[in-house]
Amino acid sequence: MEKLNVLTILVLTALNLSTVSVALLLIMGQGISRAARLAQFSLLSQTLGWVAIIASGFAFGHWLDPVLSTMAMVMASVANYLMFLALQAWLGPRRNQRALLALLILMPIGYALSFENYSLRVGYANLLFAIQLTIVAQAALGPRQPASLRWRALVALCYGAVACASLARGVLGAFYPELYPTFDAPHPVNVAAQLTANLALVLTTVAVLVAWREEAEGQLREQAFTDNLTGLLNRHGWDDRAPALFDQARRHRTPLALIMLDLDHFKRINDTQGHEVGDQVLRMVGKVLQSNRRSSDLAARIGGEEFALLLPQTDKRAALHVEQRLRLALLEEGIQQPTLRVGYSAGLALLKPNDQKLTDFMVRADTALYQAKAQGRGRLLQAD
Repeated sequence: MEKLNVLTILVLTALNLSTVSVALLLIMGQGISRAARLAQFSLLSQTLGWVAIIASGFAFGHWLDPVLSTMAMVMASVANYLMFLALQAWLGPRRNQRALLALLILMPIGYALSFENYSLRVGYANLLFAIQLTIVAQAALGPRQPASLRWRALVALCYGAVACASLARGVLGAFYPELYPTFDAPHPVNVAAQLTANLALVLTTVAVLVAWREEAEGQLREQAFTDNLTGLLNRHGWDDRAPALFDQARRHRTPLALIMLDLDHFKRINDTQGHEVGDQVLRMVGKVLQSNRRSSDLAARIGGEEFALLLPQTDKRAALHVEQRLRLALLEEGIQQPTLRVGYSAGLALLKPNDQKLTDFMVRADTALYQAKAQGRGRLLQAD
């Protein structure tokens, strides 16, 4: 009866994994990110691993036993690697990817070669499996990540707990094989390990769903802050992110430059060549601004044909260099696509102590911009 209890836990784990894998496919649908898809595949690989290990029990003494057991090790290792890749896609580069990949390769090879030596096989497989799980747990808690700590901590807790259970089972099989002669032996350590794996499955699924929801919310937020035509920030995105850079520059007394751009005679382009050409011009300007800014800079489409470029850690000389580079890039685009040729007028403002609010800063740059337009367009004027 005790043996049946352990086997029942194994079967329930496999059934739970199968159900979860199908449920995630239905809940998440088709248009999901690479990270969510990798998490789905990780759970599916775990399912195949559990099915293979259960099937190997029924093939004990048959030539299929080592084949199915080794397949289970492959699927379990692949599942860990896929979860690592999912975390990396959600959170950015993670450490120890090469080590995890090496363990993925070494696990089935060493397991197959040591199959006839039970103590060596069980100790080896569970040790490598515990290391894999530890790497995944560590990946969930990597530094400097904007993602919520709650679901990451849950992933780390689940993988860390299963790693400890696997290590305990490895010690039991390697040094006390008479107490753990088969994978479904009713020893308390094995029972605890199986229950831990089952509970970790449920909690990991919850963490994956929370991560997916957080990602979806982030994408919706990004869409709300992004101009569909140019790919730059829209006014809402600018109002959300620019004040933080402005306050940071004031607080640390670091240079900050703002360039406001307004396309010259853009209404004429719409009137004479049509709005489709006008949209193409705006896309081209957006592309030029995107490709000529640093990752720390903010570029936004403020209005119809008005753009803003906020440049942290930038003095007057550097700001003028940025503006000249933008003007030259637009000129080159106009040479390649004459129908999209366009110029702009610009106003430059450099942060001053009396700029108490971002709006004060923008008013100065905007005033310089309209002075540039009044003086003949196609030029940059500095505020004050």
